Amino acid sequence: MTIEDRKEHFIKLGDFLANYELNPHKKPVIKDDYWDIYNELNEKIDAAIHYNGWFTRENVIFSLQQWSEALTRESLDQWLDRYDLSKIEPKTLGIVMAGNIPLVGFHDFISVLLAGHKVVAKLSGNDKQLMPVIARFLTRLDPEYKDRIRFTDNKLEDFDAVIATGSNNTARYFEYYFSKVPSIIRKNRNSVAILTGKETPEDLEALGEDIFRYYGLGCRNVSKLYVPESYNFDDFFKAIYKWNPIINQAKYANNYDYNKAVYLMSEFKLLENGFLILKEDSGYSSPIATLFYETYENPEALGEHLKNESEKLQCIVKKDPDDNEVKFGHTQKPQLWDYADNVDTMEFLLKI
Repeated sequence: MTIEDRKEHFIKLGDFLANYELNPHKKPVIKDDYWDIYNELNEKIDAAIHYNGWFTRENVIFSLQQWSEALTRESLDQWLDRYDLSKIEPKTLGIVMAGNIPLVGFHDFISVLLAGHKVVAKLSGNDKQLMPVIARFLTRLDPEYKDRIRFTDNKLEDFDAVIATGSNNTARYFEYYFSKVPSIIRKNRNSVAILTGKETPEDLEALGEDIFRYYGLGCRNVSKLYVPESYNFDDFFKAIYKWNPIINQAKYANNYDYNKAVYLMSEFKLLENGFLILKEDSGYSSPIATLFYETYENPEALGEHLKNESEKLQCIVKKDPDDNEVKFGHTQKPQLWDYADNVDTMEFLLKI
């Protein structure tokens, strides 16, 4: 199986995933050989919602659509052409996946396979329905994937290197347990947005996508705002009002009510609009249904501060992003070369 073969397989996977739509009237375009997999994945989408109360069909479909848009020939070439994958000696990569948002470990999965290595993946119990069906689709394209992809519910064994994602606490365990093999260990990270007060309603509406998609559970979700002194939040609240139905999700509403009660009893000064709490706080990791904010005076000083805090941050979002920053509305639409934690996964895979 050559790198060109593998590219073709993932282009076909992207085409296949494009058939999953929220619009019930749009007819999928499926070859006869793949209808059974299409129907199985459709069933697993519904099953995933039952296994994880934070998953909704809308969010799972959103994830599938983003991967469909990413897995194009142009994007794959732009991503992979910078690497020499011709001399890789195949190894087995263990991947420990998180389960906070749908298919959160998929980039590691495709990176390992495209590099020519084998995968043994330990899926999170919160997100274990979808990936095996996608693996079956790849195996239908080429039976060789049957020997290249393995899932396990037990501890990882028989691997040459590992990519593991978890909390700061589990990362310490990962660092000890995987200390004898090459590894990428990912910890907690958060994303922030910088506002200047000159944003248009459209800019702020797009920011709502960065805040609320997946209920804010992803490391790429904005969990904190930096705003100028005396910033007026009225325009911000107006722009994000389209997201108000989110309060109808019981788990989100419970978090909103609980956090609001705790903050009020502690006599914190709050701003809120019925579905989002704004709390002034120097931290990054805001609770569900809460967004931290902090004021700044000097944009240059703020930029230097965030540069020094880079190990805690996944994305910095603003209207006119510089290199390694993200524009409003795009945190959950990363390119294939936008690596988590700014660690070049493919470069790692080349060197093991």
